[in-house]
Amino acid sequence: MPYRRFGAHRSLLSRSQTPKLSYGYTKMNLSKSGYRVFSANSTTACTELAKKITERLGVDLGKSVVYQEPNRETRVDVKESVRGQDIFIIQTIPRDVNTAIMELLVMAYALKTSCANNIIGVIPYFPYSKQCKMRKRGSIVCKLLASMLAKAGLTHIITMDLHQKEIQGFFSFPVDNLRASPFLIQYIQEEIPDYRNAVIVAKSPSAAKRAQSYAERLRLGLAVIHGEAQQSELDMDDGRHSPPLSRTTPGHTGLELPCSKHSARFPGIELPIMMAKEKPPITVVGDVGGRIAILVDDIIDDVEDFVAAAELLKERGAYKIYIMATHGLLSAEAPRLIEESAIDEVVVTNTVPHEVQKLQCPKIKTVDVSMILAEAIRRIHNGESMAYLFRNIAVDD
Repeated sequence: MPYRRFGAHRSLLSRSQTPKLSYGYTKMNLSKSGYRVFSANSTTACTELAKKITERLGVDLGKSVVYQEPNRETRVDVKESVRGQDIFIIQTIPRDVNTAIMELLVMAYALKTSCANNIIGVIPYFPYSKQCKMRKRGSIVCKLLASMLAKAGLTHIITMDLHQKEIQGFFSFPVDNLRASPFLIQYIQEEIPDYRNAVIVAKSPSAAKRAQSYAERLRLGLAVIHGEAQQSELDMDDGRHSPPLSRTTPGHTGLELPCSKHSARFPGIELPIMMAKEKPPITVVGDVGGRIAILVDDIIDDVEDFVAAAELLKERGAYKIYIMATHGLLSAEAPRLIEESAIDEVVVTNTVPHEVQKLQCPKIKTVDVSMILAEAIRRIHNGESMAYLFRNIAVDD
């Protein structure tokens, strides 16, 4: 009897249900199942999500060693054959972002040179996603990272709640941008008493679309905090008025460009003065008096804005304040600031390891999203549609 591969749902069978094979095999050889799951992290805290995903899939985590040399170089050693298989690399991003990126790049390249068929990166929180727009003389680092991942050998990416959905256009291969909102909405319905008396709050007008999506799903009201401090964009701050103007006209209110020796015979171009931005007084658009305020966002890192928003909502009459976010980076003094603030609870998913922060602040709660990541892996390997994972997801969500 020849060796026979089992059906599309083979990965979800328990070992006790695995049929016996000929040639003396008593259970399925996982190296023949067509795909393997590896973790690209060298720290124990970052492998927890990978273990949860593989447990749901019913497979063992791939054997590999990822470590740092004494000179801080990253080294990866894959301990089993991957030839002709679909390889999924799970990479959660700890505080040391740059090391995590190098681990992912080096492992992807090692698998590429080991003749893996497809290399799919499972990166729940995509690093540098906030640097996806040009800032004066800066650069779009997110585009650079996308190019590096493609060059290293990745052929597909599974991520969650990109900071801007347009980031998907930076990649030359498919990107599946999953959503954590169903899990956070379920938490609101099951864990927040009297959530029907809540109002969804956007901490800035730019976050209003996400807040509106939550409000419509939960059939709740919507409020927006307006008047958030903006970064200065004065050209005088970075020397963009240099070189000095070569000539000015008395009484002229505009700007004349300097004249070169090739254009001395042409008059200067008069440009209108740009009106400086003036921060409006902070206000809450919407009624939060006597209500539960639930602020929603995709990333919570520096929490000063959230703490200030919580104080404002308390002043406006909200009696409980929750923060719901997909990625809980919670850098620096974030746990202490949350503990000392008017915030009652911060709910984040396990896309980023934050066990240390939870020990420092009992207000931080975690929602597990390994289920949807495992299902995405299974569907991609079996060539099934991903539409089921995006039910009721609108374009603007």
